[in-house]
Amino acid sequence: MFNYIINLFFPKVCAGCRALLIVNETVLCTHCRHEMPLTQYHLDAKNEAVKKFFGKIAIEYASALLYFNKKGIVQELIHNLKYRGHEEIGTVLGNWYVEDLKELNLETPFDVVIPVPLHKRKLKERGYNQVTTFGKALAEGLKIDFNDSLLYRKSYSKTQSKKNLLGRSDNIENLFDVISAEENQHKHFLIVDDVLTTGATLEACSRALQKIPGAKISIVCMAMANS
Repeated sequence: MFNYIINLFFPKVCAGCRALLIVNETVLCTHCRHEMPLTQYHLDAKNEAVKKFFGKIAIEYASALLYFNKKGIVQELIHNLKYRGHEEIGTVLGNWYVEDLKELNLETPFDVVIPVPLHKRKLKERGYNQVTTFGKALAEGLKIDFNDSLLYRKSYSKTQSKKNLLGRSDNIENLFDVISAEENQHKHFLIVDDVLTTGATLEACSRALQKIPGAKISIVCMAMANS
């Protein structure tokens, strides 16, 4: 009865199009689920996400679930997740993509999921890291560890999306560092983020993690900017 009253005054709407959700729909309506621009990168070992890092840094694998287009469903999803507190979106996308990632035939399986970290100040301002629920869903589905304390951001910076391409690259290489520990050596780290654009942030995270002896790096994002 209580849930009925709550839904009456605060109806649940789709995070993609804001249509009312019907019975058995969660976070996304059926229409939006069918309209999602899937990359299918998990089927291509030389996909566009992998190519972002060619000649820059050695990685084992890279992919993204969705294409990110301005004013599209995915932009609305990421905006709701990142700025409106809808962390359940990350869980839904993680549970969705983990089924595809289970099909990968990697030489070395993933060991640990690592979210791209926010600076402590940014984390306090926002109240949460927008990629945490996505990363935890992947870790749970793959039955591996989730670690959000190994990699950390050393300094506070403005939102990357509000910077131009040149500004994003300025001083970003030394923006991250790791808390080194012997038990983290010789691990395959899966770094997760929301949107893959230039790849500069993920490259910097990878370089920091590669300070750990024997570290292998892979990258998975919720979406990739459709250039």
